[in-house]
Amino acid sequence: MNFATIKKYDVANGVGVRVSLFVSGCTHRCKGCFNAEAWDFSYGSPYTEDTEAEILSAADKSYIAGLSLLGGEPFEPCNQRALVPLLRKFRERFPQKTIWCYSGYTFDKDLKEGGRAHCEVTDEMLSLLDILVDGEFIEELKDLKLKFRGSSNQRIIDVPASVADGAVRLWKSGNY
Repeated sequence: MNFATIKKYDVANGVGVRVSLFVSGCTHRCKGCFNAEAWDFSYGSPYTEDTEAEILSAADKSYIAGLSLLGGEPFEPCNQRALVPLLRKFRERFPQKTIWCYSGYTFDKDLKEGGRAHCEVTDEMLSLLDILVDGEFIEELKDLKLKFRGSSNQRIIDVPASVADGAVRLWKSGNY
């Protein structure tokens, strides 16, 4: 996997100050995407053990609320396989911090068993997330007043509640 950038002080992609990893590679190719250069799977730099160590070190500050994964597309199967080990380590090291993920794939269709982005690690990756912002960006539904999403079709999903209930449960902003 390649990655486009790491932001060590991000306040736009989840609650609080976060470390954000922007992965490379996306097959959605949404019209009006803010990060179109990251559609290319070879864009940016190779994700290595040093990259992982840099992310974990950046997150090891009391003012960091969590980790956010963006893209590109974190739920492209090849990216999932590379991200799950990071998420395991992050969860183990920082159980009190949250993990947010932004995906053009939908929780209840594309990421479920048999869905187009489901692979052998998808269920584990979902189990490690707190919040999933799902759905492709649709330029015609762009709304700058929306918090933590770009277009009104996108949902902010409470992943643990959704997994437990077997149905999509939207995030209530007071939860964190």
